[in-house]
Amino acid sequence: MPDRAVEAPDSAAGTAYPHVNGSCSEGNSVFSVFGRVAATTLVSGLVAAGLLTAAGPAAAEGAAQPLGGASATIGGLKTYGAAVIHDAGGDQQVPAGLFEMSVDGGGTLQTYCVDLHTPTQRDAKYHEAPWSGTSLAANKDAGRIRWILQHSYPQVNDLAALADQAGIGSGLTEQDAAAGTQVAIWRYSDGTEVDAVDPQAEKLADYLQKSARNLPEPKASLTLDPPAVSGRTGDLLGPVTVHTDAGSATVMPPSDAAMSGVRIVDQEGKPVTAVKDGSPLFFQVPEDADDGSAELTVQASTTVPVGRAFTAEGRSQTQILAGSSESTVSAAASATWARQGAIPALSAARNCAEGGVDITVANTGDDAFTFELMGVEHTIPAGASRTVTIPLLEDQAYDFTISGPGGFAKRFTGVLDCKTQEGGSDVTTQTVSDPGPATVGGTAPHTDLAATGGSGATPLIAGTALAMMVLGGGALLLIGRKTPPTQGE
Repeated sequence: MPDRAVEAPDSAAGTAYPHVNGSCSEGNSVFSVFGRVAATTLVSGLVAAGLLTAAGPAAAEGAAQPLGGASATIGGLKTYGAAVIHDAGGDQQVPAGLFEMSVDGGGTLQTYCVDLHTPTQRDAKYHEAPWSGTSLAANKDAGRIRWILQHSYPQVNDLAALADQAGIGSGLTEQDAAAGTQVAIWRYSDGTEVDAVDPQAEKLADYLQKSARNLPEPKASLTLDPPAVSGRTGDLLGPVTVHTDAGSATVMPPSDAAMSGVRIVDQEGKPVTAVKDGSPLFFQVPEDADDGSAELTVQASTTVPVGRAFTAEGRSQTQILAGSSESTVSAAASATWARQGAIPALSAARNCAEGGVDITVANTGDDAFTFELMGVEHTIPAGASRTVTIPLLEDQAYDFTISGPGGFAKRFTGVLDCKTQEGGSDVTTQTVSDPGPATVGGTAPHTDLAATGGSGATPLIAGTALAMMVLGGGALLLIGRKTPPTQGE
């Protein structure tokens, strides 16, 4: 799609930023961009030379689902002012303020962004996420960002009272309040030297930065725990526990429930259509059912808690929630059943503290479940559960499948976006127009990790590691665990 500039509504003050495509800052250092392009180029060369072996069997149906909560599409900056980034390459002026997102199923979200130097792609698809799966994972000041959100605009929409509390005096506008809040957030999310252009906004930013206190991460608007269960035909599979801040939620049974005979029930075997926080759910599978799987969905309407993170499906800057209307939220859970043998239940979550994706496998069958990840064979004994962390490169798109007996297969896809990007000696403005699972400099190759056959992940990561070392990356151990930075990931 063509490049789109941020449109300044009636409430937006100052000059519009025609070079900005729905972004609070779209700079990346020349070294950062060069490094990613060169790494991608080298890996692509290895693929062309036939040095990366093909992965195992074809990908399974379906892809990994979000953990639950709100899903939304980001629009543009709606209320904003200007800020100046100071770094070794000089000063650069960027817009700073509130984004607006449209929630799937109804509702509107207002967000600020974290990770100052990462592009924000207009119309990108976002999902509510825990801090552990974002750049906030290892940020000791993440709780201070939540304090800022709760004590500033738009949560405090009495601008006169906000100005008085900050010692500003009169004349604080919505644009000043949004810019000052975003600048204060950037100082904690990125540890960068950044100032608001407007004096009123700068005073607010200083007040918020100095006053902020650490608060705990807010709870999710809606999740199901665990997101995957398994068991024998004829049994109640579960429980799957509902966690939500909504007063009530609606249970939607599997789409083929009428044909398969699978029902969603409570612990007493009674059908369930409505639940609340703490309610347990079970899949009731008929004894004569063929080996198979099913998925249920729980949906509710609620205001999403301030401070919840939102991550994009592709490469687009992480957002943090500043305000929510009544919005539609949902979560899904799956069940797998069989008469005998290994019966695995699989789920995945990004683990930014370890720089990878956690795959949790629970085996409720009577045989061990064996699968392969990154060239390493894993065996989960009958009745056991284990979590395997798959290390990935920052910004790497991944697409891998774990296969099992009886045609069982589970596919997981996404992009690892865990680190805030550092400003370089020459910050450049990029125009980003098309959201999708791509790295800067090109689309990342798929990483298909199957339970049988060769794994394409190990040579891919090794090849990219070699590229980074050629670029002067030094002792980057891309196969092992990453050491989290001290100020955000």
